[in-house]
Amino acid sequence: MTAFFERPGPRWFNIPAHRPFADDLAQGLYDALSPLGPEALSDALVLVPTRRGARALADAFVRAAGGRAVLPPQMRPLGDLEAGEPPFEPGDLALDLPAAIEPLRRRFELAGVVATQAHLLDGHSLTAASTLELADALGGFFDSVQIEEIEIEGRLETLVEGELAEHWQVSRRFLEAAAARWRRRLDELGVVDVSERRVRLLRRLAEAWTLKPPQGVLVAAGSTGTAPATRALLIAAAQAPRGCVVLPGLDANLAFEAWQDVDVQHPQGALKTLLAQAGVEHADVAVWPASGAVDMRGHWRQRVINEALRPADRTADWLQVIKTLRGLDPDGDPVAAGLEGLSLVSARTEEEAATVAALLLREALETPERTAALVTPDQALARRVVAKLARWGVIPDSSAGESLAGSPCGVLAGLLAQLAADPLNPVLLLAILKHPHVRLGREPQDLAATREALERHGLRGPRPQDWSRLKGKLGKHPEAAALASELETLVDGLRAPFADGEAAPPQAARALTEAMERLAADAAGDLGGLWAGHGGEAMSRLLAALVHEADGLPPATPRGFADLLSRLVEGETVRSGGATHPRLRILGAIEARLVRADRLVVAGLEEGVWPRGAPLDPFLSRPMRERLGLPSPERRIGLAAHDFAQAACAPEVVLLHTERREGAPSVKSRWLWRLETLARGADTEEAPVTIARRDDVLAWARALDEPGASAPAKRPAPVPPVADRPREMAVTRVETLTRDPYAVWARDILRLYPLNPPDKAVDARERGTAIHAAFEAFARDHADPLPPDAAEVFQRLYLEALHEAGLPEAALAREAVLAREMGAWVVELERERRADGRKVHVELKGELTFSAPAGPFTVTARADRIEATPDSFGHILDYKTGKAPSKKEVDTGFSPQLTLTAAILEAGGFKDIGPLKPGDLTYLEVTGRRPAGKVEIRAEAGEVSALAASWALEGLQTLVGRYDRPDQAYVSRTAPQFVKARVSDYDHLARVFEWSTSGEEGDE
Repeated sequence: MTAFFERPGPRWFNIPAHRPFADDLAQGLYDALSPLGPEALSDALVLVPTRRGARALADAFVRAAGGRAVLPPQMRPLGDLEAGEPPFEPGDLALDLPAAIEPLRRRFELAGVVATQAHLLDGHSLTAASTLELADALGGFFDSVQIEEIEIEGRLETLVEGELAEHWQVSRRFLEAAAARWRRRLDELGVVDVSERRVRLLRRLAEAWTLKPPQGVLVAAGSTGTAPATRALLIAAAQAPRGCVVLPGLDANLAFEAWQDVDVQHPQGALKTLLAQAGVEHADVAVWPASGAVDMRGHWRQRVINEALRPADRTADWLQVIKTLRGLDPDGDPVAAGLEGLSLVSARTEEEAATVAALLLREALETPERTAALVTPDQALARRVVAKLARWGVIPDSSAGESLAGSPCGVLAGLLAQLAADPLNPVLLLAILKHPHVRLGREPQDLAATREALERHGLRGPRPQDWSRLKGKLGKHPEAAALASELETLVDGLRAPFADGEAAPPQAARALTEAMERLAADAAGDLGGLWAGHGGEAMSRLLAALVHEADGLPPATPRGFADLLSRLVEGETVRSGGATHPRLRILGAIEARLVRADRLVVAGLEEGVWPRGAPLDPFLSRPMRERLGLPSPERRIGLAAHDFAQAACAPEVVLLHTERREGAPSVKSRWLWRLETLARGADTEEAPVTIARRDDVLAWARALDEPGASAPAKRPAPVPPVADRPREMAVTRVETLTRDPYAVWARDILRLYPLNPPDKAVDARERGTAIHAAFEAFARDHADPLPPDAAEVFQRLYLEALHEAGLPEAALAREAVLAREMGAWVVELERERRADGRKVHVELKGELTFSAPAGPFTVTARADRIEATPDSFGHILDYKTGKAPSKKEVDTGFSPQLTLTAAILEAGGFKDIGPLKPGDLTYLEVTGRRPAGKVEIRAEAGEVSALAASWALEGLQTLVGRYDRPDQAYVSRTAPQFVKARVSDYDHLARVFEWSTSGEEGDE
C-alpha cells in the first residue's frame, strides 16, 4: 500500500461515486502509513473541502483502525469558495496579508458604496432595503471576479457594445465607479475581502509547495477544483514528492467521445477542467487502492446514474446504451442491479415531503448501528425535517441551522420594528406582550394578569384610533391603563428617530435596542436571557453592526427600516450545536461529498431547487460576463449534477420529489426525469425494470396525524335541567330560540360570550349600531320643526358614531358618501311620517309576563322606534343596514321581533306610552346606496297587525311550554335553511358544517 506514494508524481487517484469516500480515503491512508510507525499517520496532511468533511474523515479513521485509538492526520479545510468556509492559513504566508473584513461590516460598507453611487442609476431612488439588496449583488460580483482572479480595472469601460441595451451602459458606469470606490474604502480600513484574501493565501501556498514541496505525505481529497487558485493548489499537491490528489466520483467508464463532449453543465465538467489544466489524461487517473474491492451492485449503480446524466446530445442512443450495458453481464441485468436499492417517493407538498424524510430517517434508527442522512440544498426543507424529528426526541446533526428571524430574539426585534411603523396594531402589541423575553419590570404572574385585562378590555374589537381612546376603554382597569401608558412611552421612543418621517438606520437600530432591553428588564433591571444563547448573540452582533457600521445606508421610513431589518435577520443563520444524534445527519449537497450513510434521503429534486435556477445578475448580462471572463451560470448546474450523482450512488438511496411547492405545481429535477426515462426505456417484458416506490412511507406520513376511525358528528342536542333554563328573554333571543336553540343554550345558560378578535374590522354590526345611535339622537334632539341642515346633522351623527366604533379614517371617507345619501333620505322620511302630528318614541323598553308550565316567563323588547298616532295606534319601526327579514319569515314566526313587540305594546308593556293598538310593523332598510333606504311594511295597521301580534304571542307561549319540558333538547339549527344566510357565533362549537353536510340518520 505504501507504493503509491513512492511512484513518480504527479499522482491522481479517484474514489468511484458508489464507494464511501471518507471511509475509503481513511482506510487507504491507514493501510499505507500505519505500518511505518505511529507517527507516520499523524505527520500526514490531508486537505478536504469543508470542516464537516474533516470531522467525517476523523470518524472514518477510527473505523479504519477497528475502533482503536489512533492519531489521525492533520486535516485542514480548503474552504468551499462559494459558501465562504474559512481556509487553512499556513504559517507565515499570511503575515503580510491584511485581515479579512467582517461579513456584516462588508455588507454595510458596500451599502454605503451603493448609496454614494446611486446618482449613476438614472435617478432611481433607493430605500435602505433596496440599497442593501444591491450591495449584496455588488458583493457577489466582487466575489466572482476575485475567485476567478479577473482583473477588472480598465476592462469595464469596453464591456458594453452597441447592440446591448442602454441600461447595461448605466450598469457598466455604476460598476466602474463602485469598484474604484470599494478598493479605496478597503485601503482606508486596512482590510481585504474574504474571497480575495483566501485566493491570495491559496496562491501563495501553491507557489510555496511548487518551489519547495513538502516532504511529508500530502493528500488533497474531495475537491473538484472549481476555482483557479484551488486548481493550482491541487496541481502542486499532486506534484509533491509524497503528495497526491484524490478526486470524488470521476467517471472512469465514460467513453473517449463522450468525455470530449462533457461541458460545464455535465457532472464531470469541473473534473474535466481540472484534469485539462493539470495536463492529466482521463485514463491516467488511478483508482484509490482502498476502493478497488469488487462491488458489482455499486458499480452498476454508478454506470446507470452516469448514463442517465450523460451529455444531452449523447442521449439519443439510450436504447443502444442499455443494450450494451446488458451485454456486459450475460448472467444478470446491470440496469436492474443498478436500480436495486434506489427508490422514489413523490410527496404532494413540502410539508408532506418533510414528514416523509423524517420518517425515513427515523425508520433507519430502528436498526442498531444503522446510519442515515438527508442530503438537500433546500435549507427550508432541512429545517422542517429537524422540526418533524423533534416529535420523537431526535436531534440530527444538521448543517442548515435556523434562520435568525425564527429565534426568539429575532422575532422580538422584528415585531418592534413593525410596531414603529404601525404603532396601535393590537396584534403586534399582543404578540410583543406575550413574547417570552418580555417582563416590563413585573413578575410573570402580575404581567399575565395585567396583560389579560388590557387584551380583553382594550385590544379586542376594532382598533383604537389613538392611545387616549385605548386608555379611555380601560378606565375601570387602572393597572391595564398603566401598562398601556408604558407601551405608549415605548412606542414614542421607537418612533422618536422618525420625527421627520425618516431616520438614519443606526439611530433607528439604537432605539430598537433600547426598546428591547426595556421590555426584557425585570424589576431589578436584569435582562434575563435576551442576549443569551446563539440567537441572542447573533442578534446583538447584528444590531451592534447596524448601530456602529451602517452609516452608509440611506435614511428609512419606519416601514422601510422594518423591511431592512427583516432582510438582515432572514439572511443570518444560527447554528445552535449541542448534543445531536450520532447516527443522523442533515447535509448540504457539497458537504455530502465526503459523508456516506447506510441510507441517504436525497430531497429537493425539483427544477429551481436542485439544480437551482441561474441567479439574476442586476449588473451583468450573459455576453458581458463572457467578455469579462466570468463563468457561465450553467457551471453551477454541472457542480450540482456532480453532487447529485455522488449522493445517488450510495447503497440505499431514497429520492424525494415534491409535486407542489408554495402552492404551485413543480417540475421534476432534470436528473430525476432522465433517470426515470432511462428506466422506462430499459423496462421490457423480457427484462422488467422499475424504480421502486416507497408508497408505504407516503401512507405512514398521511396517517401519522390522522385521527382514528370516526363517524361524522351528529347534530348536538344538549338537555339542561329546567331550573337552569332562562325565564326571561328578549324578542331577538326568541328569534334565536326559534332558529338555533343551541345558541341560546351556549349563551343564556352556559354564559359563553364570544370575544371579539384583536383588530376586528368594523362590519355590519357596528354600522347597524351607528345607524341606531344616529336615529335615536336625531329623533330625541331634533323634534318638529326639523332644522334647515337636518340632512347634514344626521350625516354628522352617523359618522361620529362610526368614528367612535373605531372605523379607520380611510373607511370613513367612503362612508361619508353613503351618509350624505342617507341624510337626505332620512330627512325626507321624517317629514313625511311626522306630517300627521304623531309622536315619536325611540329606544323604549317594554316587557310582558305570562304563565308557563315551569313558572312565569317574561319577554322583553327594546323598540328602535314607536310612533304614537292620535287615533291610538302604535306604529313599530326597526332599523336595518342589511336585508330585512322577509314577510314569509315574519308570518311563519322565524322573525318574531316586530310581532312580539306589537303584542307587548298592545298589552301595555311599554309603561311610558301605555297600551296602543298595533300599527304598521315596518323595517327601515338604510344603506346609503341607490336607493338610500327602503320602507318595508310586514303587517298593516289594524286587524292584520293585531292578528300577527296575537299569533306571535301564542307561538311564544307554545315555544316556552315546549322548552319547559325536561326532555326538550336545545338542538342546533332547527331551521337549517338559514345556515348559510345567517351565521351564529356558536356554529363552530356545534360543528354545524360537519353534521349539515354529512347528513343525519333518517335524512333523505
